[in-house]
Amino acid sequence: MIHDIPLERRTVQGRFDRDLEPVVSIDPGGSIRFQALNAGWRWDSGEEHFERDHEVDGGHALCGPIEVRGVRAGQTLVVGIDEVTPRDWGLTWADGETFLWRLDGEIWRSESGRAVASAPFLGVIGMPAPEPGRQSTTPPRRWGGNIDCKELVAGTTLFLPISVDGAMLMAGDGHGAQGDGEVSGTAIECPLERATLTLGVEDRELPSPIARTADSWLAFGFDEDLDAAAEQATEAMLDLMEHELGASRKEALALASVAVDLRVTQVVNQVKGVHAVLRDGAIR
Repeated sequence: MIHDIPLERRTVQGRFDRDLEPVVSIDPGGSIRFQALNAGWRWDSGEEHFERDHEVDGGHALCGPIEVRGVRAGQTLVVGIDEVTPRDWGLTWADGETFLWRLDGEIWRSESGRAVASAPFLGVIGMPAPEPGRQSTTPPRRWGGNIDCKELVAGTTLFLPISVDGAMLMAGDGHGAQGDGEVSGTAIECPLERATLTLGVEDRELPSPIARTADSWLAFGFDEDLDAAAEQATEAMLDLMEHELGASRKEALALASVAVDLRVTQVVNQVKGVHAVLRDGAIR
């Protein structure tokens, strides 16, 4: 069953908070479909779409929270990313200047005529930390959030450790295209005509998020120190390799050293992100 969430002020938050009331409650296996403002709370390229208190809702414009009935902290939320359809415009900020993009079929074109391929995804998919109170949408955490990984396109499944009963998932921050690193601090920040997610649950405990794309496994690490983020992503990948391949820890480490790629997810969200990538067929 698909639950349509209207684009209304009550359904859009600019913060994580475990005590926010859910905008919808669904059963595991259910889907949500929603529209999303861009990171600057805009539907069109003019003014912000909703009035807000910037002290309270100062972060990304996120849809939610979405409660998943019966799930518990310590389980794993399975987020199937079914569809991410951008509107026809987006912005990139770079050192105080704004660059406007227009979507032309499968190509984004800048005002100067530059073109990049469209590869839309949700920059933010995550849950609040278990501690009470308002939490920033900027840094990614163990429970997801502003991961900003360009691999998380439609057709991908994201696995997130559940932090609070009910999950209380939030999602938004449409990106039309982005490079690894997101070096200016922004991608093509675009509103979304439609995004659809299917939410399930597994009885497994993850140390940090992992994802399954069309042709690979990903494992994430986040830390203020890039080395520590890389170590965390590596450890999460070794856990995954033990689980998926039945390898010992030492064998997984040896295999990772010759078959796993470490990539910088982003370096601009207070904590840095690294994702370890194991491509299908890399180990036979």
